[in-house]
Amino acid sequence: MMTDTSAPPRPDLRGRADVARLVDQFYATATADPVIGWIFTDVARLDLPAHLPVMYDFWESILFGARSYRGGAMQVHLALNQKTPLTAEHFARWIGIFNATVDAQFCGPAAERAKEKAGYIAASMQMRLAAARGEAQAAHG
Repeated sequence: MMTDTSAPPRPDLRGRADVARLVDQFYATATADPVIGWIFTDVARLDLPAHLPVMYDFWESILFGARSYRGGAMQVHLALNQKTPLTAEHFARWIGIFNATVDAQFCGPAAERAKEKAGYIAASMQMRLAAARGEAQAAHG
């Protein structure tokens, strides 16, 4: 099997600058995506200049133990889920875009950890949102 040696090797994620590059590219792709882009732009009405540094803090904390992120992700997504249900299809698309963005730019243990953490976060959030929807339906049903 021949490998393409013309492409430069992809570095591993090493710190905040790499996290920022990853997050910026992810949001550029995700906000334009036909499956989930509208959630960011039309439902959440995301203010990217304000949101991106929060995401840098989040991922820098997750991947490198920085203590810059101050929490609140679940509450934000619960509120968003009340506006429009976040479905398994949405989460699958989110994780697909995230993993593809990581793979296009980075390779190594931290890059793999980023994809693992994203998968765990997506699964956990999906379960918590489904539980919240079930509780809301039970309370109103």
